[in-house]
Amino acid sequence: MIIRKSQGELVTMREAGRIIAGVLHEVKTFSKAGKTTKQLDDLARKLIKKEKAEPAFLGYKGYPASICTSINEQVVHGIPGEVVLKDGELLSVDIGVKYKGYFADAAVTVPIGEVSENAKALVEVAKKALDDAKDKAVVGNHLYDISAAIQKRAEDNGFSVVRDFVGHGIGQKMHEDPQIPNFGERGTGPILKEGMVLAIEPMVNQGKSEVKVLEDKWTVVTADKKLSAHFEHTIAVTSDGPQILTKL
Repeated sequence: MIIRKSQGELVTMREAGRIIAGVLHEVKTFSKAGKTTKQLDDLARKLIKKEKAEPAFLGYKGYPASICTSINEQVVHGIPGEVVLKDGELLSVDIGVKYKGYFADAAVTVPIGEVSENAKALVEVAKKALDDAKDKAVVGNHLYDISAAIQKRAEDNGFSVVRDFVGHGIGQKMHEDPQIPNFGERGTGPILKEGMVLAIEPMVNQGKSEVKVLEDKWTVVTADKKLSAHFEHTIAVTSDGPQILTKL
């Protein structure tokens, strides 16, 4: 069952989204060569608690950290630790919070120092894929209009989309229906209705779409070891058009 949110619920989720936007901004600014991913996690946890919210990922199905930090070929779910960031790397940061019983979720890929032209292109395409997807989150559209927009942007630029992991509905649970794949056929899937809230998250690979999970049972990497980029917003479908809840 796809859950639709009331105006009151959207107000609370917008607050959760505001918290994430602020934390992501601070973590992005802090993400420089020489910093460890644990330092980023510590900063995020401190900022989230300062806002009287909870890190949504911490303890979720046993996950041991407050944010996900995925580097280069790591697609999603990288665990923060003593890894030191280096110039030329891509860092994807994914953050979720719980605030007054409601969740929000967002991610961004950050170039560390000067990165290759291909890496810059990958990041830009993944970011534009999210913009394209957002524009399709309109009352009366089909769910897979969102998916098709992501796939088209990626593949038209010579990249691929991850097929094994998807976006999702979000609200009183971190993961609600519907699942939102990053590929699909326009004009298919459930009809989008006012009050639906979607965590849309393009995962775009430099090479092939195939991925695998490492021995830590969390970190997802590209099977061909090529770069990946990940962007995400929590977006509400409203009568006034799509509203990004996780944007400053």
